Amino acid sequence: MGPRPVAGPADGIEADYAELLVGDLHASLASPVSESMNFLNEIALRYPDAVSLAAGRPYEGYFDLDDLPRYLSLYRRHLAERLGGDEEGVRRTVLQYGRTKGVIHELVAEHLRLDEGIHADPQDLVVTVGCQEALYLTLRALRRDERDVLLAVAPSYVGVHGAAGLVDMTLVPVRGTADGIDLDDLVARIREIRARGLNPRACYVIPDFANPSGIRMSLETRRRLLRIAAEEDVLLLEDNPYGLFGDPDGPPTLKALDTAARVVYLGSFAKTGLPGARVGYVLAEQRVSDAHGSAGTLADQLAKVKSMLTVNTSPIAQAVIGGKLLAHGCSLREANVREIATYRANLTRMLDGLERRLGDVPGVSWNAPEGGFFLLLTVPFPAGDDLLEHCASTYQVLWTPVHHFYADTRPRNVMRLSFSHLRPEEIETGLDRLARFVRDQQQN
Repeated sequence: MGPRPVAGPADGIEADYAELLVGDLHASLASPVSESMNFLNEIALRYPDAVSLAAGRPYEGYFDLDDLPRYLSLYRRHLAERLGGDEEGVRRTVLQYGRTKGVIHELVAEHLRLDEGIHADPQDLVVTVGCQEALYLTLRALRRDERDVLLAVAPSYVGVHGAAGLVDMTLVPVRGTADGIDLDDLVARIREIRARGLNPRACYVIPDFANPSGIRMSLETRRRLLRIAAEEDVLLLEDNPYGLFGDPDGPPTLKALDTAARVVYLGSFAKTGLPGARVGYVLAEQRVSDAHGSAGTLADQLAKVKSMLTVNTSPIAQAVIGGKLLAHGCSLREANVREIATYRANLTRMLDGLERRLGDVPGVSWNAPEGGFFLLLTVPFPAGDDLLEHCASTYQVLWTPVHHFYADTRPRNVMRLSFSHLRPEEIETGLDRLARFVRDQQQN
């Protein structure tokens, strides 16, 4: 029997082309958050000659395609030793559908021990498709019904707003401070949520060089935050993409201080490994019980969600990251010596450059992070998307309006500046252009 003919105008049948309404699709698609990344990417594409102080990307100067076969070879040898020389098992592990929780979990656990002082059971790790999947899996598991609420410092990473929207989880903002989070406001929000009959499940934080603020929490704030989590019975979702790019003698991660399994630790190799590999992970050791007793850990539950979402994280991508870990004794601090030096030099250049160019302009100020990829610039005018477009077209420099990190469209007098991916001459050119723009706007 041949293929069925498709009816069309030639058959004398008129048919309307299928059309869908945004209002009939998931509500998250109409949210300002859903447009944030697309808008910023489109601006960059429309103005390719503009210097981007907007993109929060790793520095590309050390990328080398020749590293990929080297890393794969290292991981292959490691795997062969682990499997007792079983080459068929090696091929299957790297090229076949793989373990849902991942295949480099033991290497990730060793990296956490060496670099973060976190002692993780490898079985409590789920290797994910970037940290964004780790965040989605965690929120999907924690959100049981409409009463479940997530708290997050405002302003906060765009991706947490997006992930919460995708799982229909209400996000309640907590005031940010110069030390990262207003702990009194956090307690007030938790109690207010409960008074409304809702359930505060977790609070999302980036304690080290947060996106967008660049702020690093003090040790005392971290300890108080852990105490509050225990007293108020909430989890902390700790996202740590930038922690290695600061002083190694800085405060430990929340997870390293956590003695009561209050912290779900979200990690990524996008900044410290290779962004193109798209490999992240979540450490979720929390015990889960059912009517029959123990049902394993939260990591086991996240693996169930992942099996229905991405099935497993590419073993080939994991092998590349595994090889990079092996090449540096599982220490990503060791693997990123050049990058750390570059980011610190770029940060110093940014801060010195802002002082030289804008230090005498009324109403202009900025914070001074000690590491990471970002800082915040306060200006004496609302800095929204329309003004970014004008700046890109007229002054050929890009920055990020901070309203994107509040998940709304109201312009604020703050912009995020990124310095991570730029060469020294690009920073100087970008700041020259930005200073002209700010001075011209200030005079208007």
